[in-house]
Amino acid sequence: MSTAPTADSTVLISPAELQALLASEPVVLIDTRDADTYAQGHIAGAVNLRETFTYLATSTPEGLKELKDTFAAHLGAIGLSGKETAVFYEDAMNSGYGQSCRGYYLLTWLGYPKVKVLNGGFSAWKAAGLPVSTAAVTPVPATFPTHLKTADVMLTKEDVAAALGTDTVLLDVRDVDEWIGDSSSPYGKDFAPRKGRLPGAKWVEWYRFMKPSPQGPVFKSPDEVRAECATAGISPSDTVYLYCFKGARASNTFLALKQAGFQDVRMYFGSWNEWSRDNALPIESGLPFKSAAPALALAA
Repeated sequence: MSTAPTADSTVLISPAELQALLASEPVVLIDTRDADTYAQGHIAGAVNLRETFTYLATSTPEGLKELKDTFAAHLGAIGLSGKETAVFYEDAMNSGYGQSCRGYYLLTWLGYPKVKVLNGGFSAWKAAGLPVSTAAVTPVPATFPTHLKTADVMLTKEDVAAALGTDTVLLDVRDVDEWIGDSSSPYGKDFAPRKGRLPGAKWVEWYRFMKPSPQGPVFKSPDEVRAECATAGISPSDTVYLYCFKGARASNTFLALKQAGFQDVRMYFGSWNEWSRDNALPIESGLPFKSAAPALALAA
């Protein structure tokens, strides 16, 4: 029997729905791509906020305060006051390491009331034949609402360390070369000091929560997402702690799980970038599987 999707299922918006939304209510449209790509063509009225993807955070109290303050400043500067719907997009859902979803996660954590993600990204917008602009956009600054209560979706490294060896599911969604310990990050094999994974973690590569469509990759349906999780022994009733390298791909998975009805999902935003740099924290290294024992030779 299917689990009813939560209100988060309405976070994903199609190109046609976005076009209608832009015509009906105040929207701040946020392009998370790099500045040069944005300049070559974007959705009319979209502002470019690359820091949505690039900002590296730590989970110390000081680090989380800096994260909150930095994005309150950035988001206010592009016009978010709490009245507008924030809509994030990237180029295609499988090519930007979940950058638009990282914006959704950050605003969810900050308690912002209205956040959406363009399903299929800019590629889907273009495939739908909708207009593209190269005009520069000058946002009207606003005061971002810093009084909002933060949501309980952010984990510290201490939270994760306390969950090791418990029933909490530690879900690694990084690319396969990182999961098997061949690379430390998407920035290069040796960008971070240690390679491996959290002890006892399960793995579902983030790409698996999306599927092809005529407009490019889009999120799988709630039933399909639950089926992917079931292959790793994860159910909607589990407590799930997500991580990747810096909280972008895990944000993509956070959105996928929330729209599929998973209730207790949180993310370690510092992820492998932070964990691997603290030698006091345990890791599991080497290949994440053991060779089968050699068959015993039969006696002659």
